[in-house]
Amino acid sequence: MASALIAHAARSASDGYRRREPEATPLYRVLAKHLSTFLAEADAGHASGLPAFVRRELAAFLDCGILVRGFARVRCTGCGDDLLVAFSCKGRGICPSCGGRRMADTAAHLVDRVLPRVAVRQWVLSLPFSLRFAVAFDRDLCRRVRAIFTTVVQSELRRRARRQGIAGGRSGAVVFVQRFGGALNLNVHFHAIVLDGVFHDPGSGQPLAFRTGRRLRQADLADVVLTVRVKVEALLRRRGLLDHSAAEDLAERDPLLASAQAASVQGRLAFGPRRGQRVTRVGSVPGASFAQEPREDCAVDEGFSLHAGPPVAGNDRERLERLCRYAARPAIATDRLHELPDGRIAYDLRHTWSDGTKRVVFEPLSFLEKLAALIPPPRAHQVTYHGVLAPAAAWRSAIVPGPSTSRRRRTAGCRRVKRRYAWAELLRRVFAVDVLRCGLCGGRRELIAQIIQPGVVTAILAALGLPTEAPRVHPARGPPGLF
Repeated sequence: MASALIAHAARSASDGYRRREPEATPLYRVLAKHLSTFLAEADAGHASGLPAFVRRELAAFLDCGILVRGFARVRCTGCGDDLLVAFSCKGRGICPSCGGRRMADTAAHLVDRVLPRVAVRQWVLSLPFSLRFAVAFDRDLCRRVRAIFTTVVQSELRRRARRQGIAGGRSGAVVFVQRFGGALNLNVHFHAIVLDGVFHDPGSGQPLAFRTGRRLRQADLADVVLTVRVKVEALLRRRGLLDHSAAEDLAERDPLLASAQAASVQGRLAFGPRRGQRVTRVGSVPGASFAQEPREDCAVDEGFSLHAGPPVAGNDRERLERLCRYAARPAIATDRLHELPDGRIAYDLRHTWSDGTKRVVFEPLSFLEKLAALIPPPRAHQVTYHGVLAPAAAWRSAIVPGPSTSRRRRTAGCRRVKRRYAWAELLRRVFAVDVLRCGLCGGRRELIAQIIQPGVVTAILAALGLPTEAPRVHPARGPPGLF
């Protein structure tokens, strides 16, 4: 058994690929140890408890990447060497691995098949604190605010084109909803990858042409953010959400989740002995201001903040893919998450805040509270396409890059393009690791089976000298209570 385990590890190392071990990460350990207690106290604290979609995603994470729960078996056609790949949970909120896979897949799809070879620019809209909870909790409101933002930006591009003598121009955008801030706080904001100009029809049977807009000025950003604010406030007025009582009525459906989200927006704790207090910050200076220096690429209007990044050239596809990955990145970076000796969880910030804060620290159950607040509701799209990039846009087929013939397949007599990239292809694209190349003979590996039967799973793992039992999930503990 020991020799089989050493051989399996040697093969993985020679390939440049190692099975990720989620059970060894602080995120997995804290969920395995405290999730049952967290859910039990949620049920005891309120009759409705936490919504089913939150419970499902938290529980599913504990099976993600665990070989005992099933795996794909990949075999070398030359020497017969096997490689096991554990199944994933496909979570949308807290799983760094599934979020990373989705990030790489989405970025590759956009660069290869959606974004044309023209200049693009990232626009980022942040919302006032008073609006963040309602947008996070109400997916329809989030959709409408996103539509206002995208429409106003594209209208500004068309207006600038008209000043250049281009009538009837059309732009396009891909918009990402990010629900998280740098300190695991709930902060719904929008990242839009926008064509930095408009397509127009020159007539006479000529193909569509693209006209890049003139240099973006700070005054242009100020006009856009002002228009967004006015339109969003009008929307809130129509929906009766301008007063706090309306927001409270909105939260009656899931009061526990609403409390966790409202506290997360404010950087406070919703439950436990420190409820209502601020999250513990390391390095912060009491009384320090969060005021930011004015920037030419940013405009602020009564809490609405709009940032426009530098344009990315249409032929710089590598830089464009990095930008798309940034916009589609997952909420949690595992390399910034640490388990302290006293059992608390620390999360390092990417950049030191203006008040000196370098990391935030949570008690384990409070950390799970923050994770629950970040999980998006079901049937709420986190990536949408607008303008000429929308699925039904008349000009879309003449603008987007065509898929290569190698990625087409014939299904039911019609040609259809596969949306998702293969796992091995993404690893090769992002990390330059070819996991389908056998490290022993240089041959190619092929997927031969997906193993889900418990008895077969156990037999194969035992033959390889790998653990045949899942990591322990601790049962719920008794008082003191959290909720």
